[in-house]
Amino acid sequence: MLDQFLEASPNLGFDTLMVLLVLISLEAVLSADNAIALAALAQGLEDKQLEQRALNLGLALALVLRLGLILTATWVTKFWQFQLLGAVYLLWLALQYFTSKTDAQDHHHGPRFTSLWQAIPLIAVTDLAFSLDSVTTAIAVSQETWLVLIGGLIGIITLRCMAELFIRWLEEFVYLQDAGYCTVSLVGLRLLLRVINPDLVPPEWMMITAIGLLFVWGFSRHNPSPTPKQTDDQRPPKDE
Repeated sequence: MLDQFLEASPNLGFDTLMVLLVLISLEAVLSADNAIALAALAQGLEDKQLEQRALNLGLALALVLRLGLILTATWVTKFWQFQLLGAVYLLWLALQYFTSKTDAQDHHHGPRFTSLWQAIPLIAVTDLAFSLDSVTTAIAVSQETWLVLIGGLIGIITLRCMAELFIRWLEEFVYLQDAGYCTVSLVGLRLLLRVINPDLVPPEWMMITAIGLLFVWGFSRHNPSPTPKQTDDQRPPKDE
């Protein structure tokens, strides 16, 4: 028995490594649309320091929720109601954005927050809604829960780094926020199709291609006069 195990272990180790690499790659690719959505939500605080704190605390809560989702994925996927709730939430988020009043530059805006604690739950719940799609994909790749957990953990770390980049890019590119909420709509529609008829769900490569094209459009035009947000320390003093 021991000899058979030792003979099989190199192949088992290589196969496990390959599956882990696939899961990490999937998380990295699927985190891009999630990151831009979370970055746009964090912008609702209109303060750089609060944005950073909202992302840190929101994603810490999101990590707990995502790990819980992975551990209960086999049970959750049996109930279409969870995916329906995720789909409705994401579609509502996109609808709220595209129906909002435009500003002086004719841009829509996402939710506005008056405190940090309003933003944190929304960031965590939005990540959870996105995770309903990505975790289902990960479970299809591997039934090993610990591998999916590692992929999810790496996904959250990737998401945090990407979200910070997107916060800066949202101020630099005119169409990027619109592109981000279009991807929110796509993920919401994908979840809805999975509830209605799983056979209607488009393949992963088609989803990634569509998101890639939206990102190309999002980065296609620079903002001619970006106005970076100022922290309290950077603002000029008021006249006495």
